[in-house]
Amino acid sequence: MPYLFTSESVSEGHPDKVADQISDALIDHFLAFDETSKVACETLVTTGQVVLAGEVKSKTYLDVQTIAREVIRRIGYTKSEYMFEANSCGIFSAIHEQSPDINQGVERKNPEDQGAGDQGMMFGYATKETENYMPLALDLAHKILQEMSYIRNYELSLMPYLRPDAKSQVTIEYSDDNQPQRIDTIVVSTQHDDFGSDEEMLKKIRQDVVNIVIPRVKAKLKPELQKLFTDEITYHINPTGKFVIGGPHGDTGLTGRKIIVDTYGGKGAHGGGAFSGKDPSKVDRSAAYATRHIAKNLVAAGLCDEVLVQVSYAIGVAKPCGLYINTYGTAKVGLTDGEIAKKVEEIFDLRPYAIETRLKLRNPIYSETAAYGHMGREPKKITKVFVSPEGKKLEKEVELFTWEKLDYVDNVKAAFNI
Repeated sequence: MPYLFTSESVSEGHPDKVADQISDALIDHFLAFDETSKVACETLVTTGQVVLAGEVKSKTYLDVQTIAREVIRRIGYTKSEYMFEANSCGIFSAIHEQSPDINQGVERKNPEDQGAGDQGMMFGYATKETENYMPLALDLAHKILQEMSYIRNYELSLMPYLRPDAKSQVTIEYSDDNQPQRIDTIVVSTQHDDFGSDEEMLKKIRQDVVNIVIPRVKAKLKPELQKLFTDEITYHINPTGKFVIGGPHGDTGLTGRKIIVDTYGGKGAHGGGAFSGKDPSKVDRSAAYATRHIAKNLVAAGLCDEVLVQVSYAIGVAKPCGLYINTYGTAKVGLTDGEIAKKVEEIFDLRPYAIETRLKLRNPIYSETAAYGHMGREPKKITKVFVSPEGKKLEKEVELFTWEKLDYVDNVKAAFNI
């Protein structure tokens, strides 16, 4: 019997994502000026206020207020009527030094013996149903909001009322053999200017989402995915009828509160640890990237159509507690999932230092991860510029989303005789 599956996304102006982006901007600045920095930074945003808290061990000093304001400005909170504005919001910092008890469990004389920054389990997932090996419902939910963000930033004349805060949700009907059949429901809620009666605003926004945003998203998809967009889609556009009050004024935002949006939209699994605000010694972040890298390369190599990868750690210990593989019965190699896991352990070194080195995680690459998902993104090289409180300008070429590279496909094929 067919079934429905739903995933959601949120825009860069969603209050939780504002918090994530501030935390990751701080991570990037610490790593840019001191790649050995150990940082765990949480951000809270609310009406007219930003609160920073966390632990840091670093040789560098940052002007955290300036960094936070730049992030808020870039997102688009630049008008006083938003009740949260880059130049006028208050910023309070309660960042302090990292506990030496934690640090001694991580750092070692031999870097390869670096211990995990915390205990826990991390998951990676990949599926063949999209070109970027991501679950389709989440991929579409992200793309809808990315298109609206592009319009708001570069073609505002198309939808001149758009404000930064927005959410989307996509429900897909699947067949018994787990193949997407059609899009059942699309939900979009976008913050907007107050430009008329509630009925007028709702009518205009609905028309624009259905007639401008959705066709632009559809046009960028493969033909087989375009066929999922039928005339029978149920649309819920700003279903409350009005969404003028939004952003941190409408809802308090916190770092790490959108972990399912950040990963696989409810497909696969999640270990519970957030990513943003954490340097790569925290395996919550680095091992989640490593397991995604493994999962994507396994599926791309043709070993299976879908896979879940779990790794777990004890704090201060380099060797993982265990590796688990679930191919959901889609393996093509005549091995059990346990046998596949044994071979995967031989291909991918999952000690924290090895992950950091293999994926180049000691670089300032994290601001770009803090909206529209950490997974399924395009790996690419860019040059980033950082300015210290003393006015020192630093340019760094970095490689983004290294865990999305298909650089181990040949290794997997060789190991499994594919």
